[in-house]
Formats: sequence, C-alpha cells, structure tokens
Amino acid sequence: HNKISQSFNVRGRIMSEKLYNIISKVFSVSITEINDESGPETIESWDSFNGLVLADYIESNFNVKFTVSEITDVKNISDIKRHLKNHGINVDE
Repeated sequence: HNKISQSFNVRGRIMSEKLYNIISKVFSVSITEINDESGPETIESWDSFNGLVLADYIESNFNVKFTVSEITDVKNISDIKRHLKNHGINVDE
C-alpha cells in the first residue's frame, strides 16, 4: 500500500512539473516565478487569449478536453490542477 501511494506521489509531482513547464512556456515566465496561486493577476502575459492558448496546450499534453466554463473559471494554477483532477489526472506534489 505504501509503495502504491509513493508512486502516485511521484507521478503527481511529474505531472505538476509538466504543468508548470507548459505554463512557463506559454507565458514566457521562469518556473521559479510561478506557484499554485499564480494566475492572470500575477502573470502579466496571462490575458484571455493566452489563457485559451494555455488551455489548448494543457488539453493536448494531458489528453483532456475542458468545458468552456472550466476554462473561464480558472483564476490560478490551483484551479487548473482541480480541473485536471476532475478529469482523473493527479497533479498534486
């Protein structure tokens, strides 16, 4: 049981890093400048257009399809992680 939860945590950390890499690339910011609370309020290049670009990148990289309300609901990276979790993808560290 412990090995299963450990591998789940490792997988979650890898997925979280993958998500952060995508966000870093889309918004041209360093990974060290972003955290789960980062969003349009804290990342200057995170406007509505780049928000859609981000959603597209996440959908293709994580093989999910977000609803319009999921995309427009995103206020920070925590929201993205929550939506991914709702689609069965663990991105918790």
